[in-house]
Amino acid sequence: MAVSTTPAARVRARRTQLPDEVAGYVREQIMSGAVRPGEFIRMEPIAEAVGVSITPVREALLMLSSEGFVTLVPRRGFQVAEFTRQDIRDLFWAQGQLAGELAARASKKITREQMEQLRQLDREAQEAIAHGDVAEIGELGHAFHRVINRAADSDRLARLLASVVKHLPNHFYASIEAHVASVREQHAELLAALEKHQSAKARKIMEAHLAASADHVIALLEERGLWGDDGAAAGDRADGVTA
Repeated sequence: MAVSTTPAARVRARRTQLPDEVAGYVREQIMSGAVRPGEFIRMEPIAEAVGVSITPVREALLMLSSEGFVTLVPRRGFQVAEFTRQDIRDLFWAQGQLAGELAARASKKITREQMEQLRQLDREAQEAIAHGDVAEIGELGHAFHRVINRAADSDRLARLLASVVKHLPNHFYASIEAHVASVREQHAELLAALEKHQSAKARKIMEAHLAASADHVIALLEERGLWGDDGAAAGDRADGVTA
């Protein structure tokens, strides 16, 4: 079936993307410690910051409510939910289980062309790390994992993984790729396991990689004072997104 590219279709696509864009912005505010658990979120400043109307902001907050980031309090609005260290570990545990299974499946089906894509992406990632290009590091890291997920030929499982991955802003993953000491070694080991079709080893490496990632993200959030009591006053945070 042909995909419509009419102006009306493009407008509908944009409307669908807006809540995701807003949700990403609010996740970033929460995970950065700019807004704290227990604070109420005002929709108007978010709409202004992202450049949208109130409607996609409300849709985004409802989405975040289903993900556990905020809670809808009757007659008061959306309140930032508690976010703990265990929540971070749980997110990465879930990612490890799903990504590990995808890596194991990929090891049985991966092609020479896909292996070369992975090697090229890994080389480019090392160059980006050397230059300190955080945005490029994040993009290349996601591209690396997308090739593995495509090689697994398990679309539903890959979509489940994507739904977990989006709980954290992209820059956290870029920081992991750039600063976790074991990442480069794990990438090399993973490439070898995939090339040799060693499914159990590929799964184990991927799970270990994500377990180490959890520790790094927790350390980052501790540095930002996410769980401390010495944060900035509410009036100084997040461009006024809290009440």
